[in-house]
Amino acid sequence: MLFRDIPYESRVLKATEARLEAIYAAAHAGLKGDSLALSAGMRPDEWRRLQQFDPIAEMAEMKGRADSEMEAASVINRAIASPDITLAAKMAVEKLRYQHQWVAKQQIDVMVDQQISITGALEEARHRVIEARWSEATDAVLLTAPADDSAA
Repeated sequence: MLFRDIPYESRVLKATEARLEAIYAAAHAGLKGDSLALSAGMRPDEWRRLQQFDPIAEMAEMKGRADSEMEAASVINRAIASPDITLAAKMAVEKLRYQHQWVAKQQIDVMVDQQISITGALEEARHRVIEARWSEATDAVLLTAPADDSAA
């Protein structure tokens, strides 16, 4: 019994030529895991079992991925060699970034043309301390000053 091409009955799978072709095609298209299994006409548990008991099934998956990657690399290399210099430059940079993990140098130059005077900084700090003490003393005098009783 099938529901939308999903097999329900339990079956023993073997790595037949047709099954290997289906695995190859799914892997070549970029599918992985459960999606690969379902696309190749298997349930995910059947795919895992087939991988364990028949290593040629996993080899078909690897070959599908490798052939797909080779096709993509060929397209990129043709673009790099193209007479369109803009396309060639963009594709060369992309290949460097993704295939060779190249990162463009990020450089930031910060020029500070200011001199710091230690004696000037100490003088400013001394003034701030004096002002803080003056403020504290003024607050203390205001808090302890007797209330003006002339209004009474």
